[in-house]
Amino acid sequence: MVLGFCILLPNLLFAQKTTTNLKEETQIQTFLKVTEQIRCICLPSLPIQSCSFNMCAASSYLKSFIENRIKDGMKEEEIISKMENGFGDSVLKDPIVVMFQENGNQGMVDSIVYGFGPKILAQPDGTWINFTLFALGAFGLFGIYKYGTRKKKDLLQSNVASDSGQKSSTEEIKNKIRKYEEET
Repeated sequence: MVLGFCILLPNLLFAQKTTTNLKEETQIQTFLKVTEQIRCICLPSLPIQSCSFNMCAASSYLKSFIENRIKDGMKEEEIISKMENGFGDSVLKDPIVVMFQENGNQGMVDSIVYGFGPKILAQPDGTWINFTLFALGAFGLFGIYKYGTRKKKDLLQSNVASDSGQKSSTEEIKNKIRKYEEET
């Protein structure tokens, strides 16, 4: 089990973390580069690329918005700059922006139109996340080990107790037999 964990860990850490509906390789590469450099809205310690719909619906919709900008011909640097400084009123007809408006999320609309500011571009540091996951895994394995050894120890103790119980009951039976034989 530990060997399997050690083999899979590098694959999990370096695997591609997002999907896209884009088909052209250059567009996909642009999407991956952009989503690596922008923070997740809900979990700022992660890049938006690592956010799933289950974790953060807003970031998932922003990824679709980024796909739309790439389809419109925007390049990586331009998208990143506009995420920080704003896309302007020209994006108000984008289906994602319209959806945010219809759902009453004016804060997200304003952030897209006027910009999220410099904090959206901060490169997330995955070191603490990776360390935390590793520590939790090690703690879990240690817990399993302790549980297994405790169960084994409890089993041994119960076997010893039952053996001593059998000895005492055997001695009691022998004593009863001796008393019976002496009486007869």
